[in-house]
Amino acid sequence: MGFPALVRPATPTDVPVLFDLIVALAEYEKLSHAVTGSPASLEEHLFGKRSYAEAILAELEAQVVGFALFFHNYSTFLTKPGIYLEDIFVLPEYRGQGIGKALLGYIAKLAVERGCGRLEWSVLDWNSPAIAFYQRMGASILEEWRICRVSGASLTELAQKADTQF
Repeated sequence: MGFPALVRPATPTDVPVLFDLIVALAEYEKLSHAVTGSPASLEEHLFGKRSYAEAILAELEAQVVGFALFFHNYSTFLTKPGIYLEDIFVLPEYRGQGIGKALLGYIAKLAVERGCGRLEWSVLDWNSPAIAFYQRMGASILEEWRICRVSGASLTELAQKADTQF
């Protein structure tokens, strides 16, 4: 007995449906206003001269119903590469069918095949269904860690200060 969905790497022709799923994820997370990218930039970053990330898709009856987008990071303590799962999403009407498990399992298998020391991701603190799912899949929620982010004007300002004394 396998997973009900076909999980496969995304291709350049998948970019429009992948971008639609990203928009659906943003809507689910109440972050639609944060989607400022475009299918063209997504395609460039996934399949351009320099690839920054990878994506996989889940298909059920020839319809794309979920995705995961991830990239490599590095653990200095383990001195091993890792995989950071930026986003994983299954359309709400297809949840509970093992599709999320198939996506997460696919990435875990890649991590093991690539000699990675860990697979990590973040979850919004209000997303109890996702937290419960991740814990059922064996994930630990690291309460003591906080995400730090510099973006927008703050990122530009920090970069400009790099050439001067702080």
